[in-house]
Amino acid sequence: MTTIARATDTLTRDALAVLQPGFTGTAAPDWLLRRLGEGLASVGLFGRNVAGAEPLAALTAQLRAEREDVLVAIDEEGGDVTRLEVRTGSSFPGNLALGAVDDVGLTRAVAAELGRRLAECGVNLNWAPSADVNSNPDNPVIGVRSFGSGTDLVARHTAAYVTGLQSSGVAACTKHFPGHGDTAVDSHHAVPRIDVDGDVLAARDLVPFRAAIAAGSRAVMSAHILAPALDPDRPATLSRRILTDLLRGELGYEGLIVTDGIEMRAISGTYGIERGSVLAIAAGADAICVGGGLSDEDTVRRLCDALVGAVRAGELAEERLADAAERVRALARWTSSHRADAARVADGTDGDVGLRAARRALRLTGADGFTPLTEPPFVAALSPVANIAVGDETPWGIAAELSRLLPGTETGSFTGPDAGGAMLAAAGKRRIVAVVRDEHRHPWMAAALDTVLAARPDTIVVEMGVPRAEPRGSLHLATHGAARVCGRAAAEAVAGV
Repeated sequence: MTTIARATDTLTRDALAVLQPGFTGTAAPDWLLRRLGEGLASVGLFGRNVAGAEPLAALTAQLRAEREDVLVAIDEEGGDVTRLEVRTGSSFPGNLALGAVDDVGLTRAVAAELGRRLAECGVNLNWAPSADVNSNPDNPVIGVRSFGSGTDLVARHTAAYVTGLQSSGVAACTKHFPGHGDTAVDSHHAVPRIDVDGDVLAARDLVPFRAAIAAGSRAVMSAHILAPALDPDRPATLSRRILTDLLRGELGYEGLIVTDGIEMRAISGTYGIERGSVLAIAAGADAICVGGGLSDEDTVRRLCDALVGAVRAGELAEERLADAAERVRALARWTSSHRADAARVADGTDGDVGLRAARRALRLTGADGFTPLTEPPFVAALSPVANIAVGDETPWGIAAELSRLLPGTETGSFTGPDAGGAMLAAAGKRRIVAVVRDEHRHPWMAAALDTVLAARPDTIVVEMGVPRAEPRGSLHLATHGAARVCGRAAAEAVAGV
């Protein structure tokens, strides 16, 4: 009986070790602390857990008081996807802006400063960067999260980002393997499919991941996408061909493989989270990310029980689960041994690097004949539905920054087929600054600009998404992202600061 009890305890600890769960609130609940004592090795943080740098540092200290080597992960890409500054907007431009500047030294510096801030708050694993080549301009979930549509550009900036981030002692988790850029479906909602042959995937999508691996990325995140050229039956997260044969075998990757959120509909809606988690570990994944949507103890219990049950039923090799758990613990040891790096990076703090990058990323069309505004305008934001990765909590646009520079600035948000007329009525005689996000993907948005520009050709247009539509307006500004610093850079240009 003693032997059985020990085996069971080891099995349960290994099952808990491969989970990266989330929770609600800005303090760790009792159940989470208890699970850390039972073998849980990682915790995932989301915007709901962050109330500022000091409360976040207190939260991570609370976790480490229970388990010193815990991996504390967060989805902090900078740019549109921010958790550290979820309620204010990011101090760092996102990947597309960095790709537009195309200065790998700047990308490395931005990632290092972002990593320093994470480390200062006690976070040691960042689910970033996105290494996706945004080859499909209609992609609804990647867009500005990608460094761009060029394979070589994405590869060199992915490597620079990994190097910069990890110089702070924070592990990078390069995503979304084998590449989410050529998709027209958001895997939060369904299973995307990439129908290109293997040669295209190898020459386009896999190249940035090879660069990330060469740069020493400590973790890689799998995508819930179906790539029939690689595996016609299962999405990457559940595919042994993709995770073990390709990523481990052909690409020679030895670090931690983390799944994208297992509760995303691409997995939960087709396999269920329990079955999906078992299949993912069996396929070669080492850690199950869960908590963006399901953030309670019952979820942890269900997944732990599913993994333990699968081992006992012979559906999951005990050695595979043990190997996955050991890879998690190995990364925890790496982060513990590199904490001193955070202190060294702190000596070179560069708090303004994000704003400098955003200013360099700004692209102006029509600036030669433009006279900066001196009177407060009307800022009209044409607001699409935010994708789940970005969320709707984070403010975007330039109204707040223009209000600071031109007090009295008014603003409104518009959407739908009548947006153009509503904008004109709301603006009255004020100069209009129309702020859009991915105009090329939203016909209603393009139609609204048509209406406004026909009546008010002096309208200024600010594109804060992927600048695919033809520039128009008396001045057109492409910010390459909607981070707060991107809005500030655009506002400075409009006001002539």
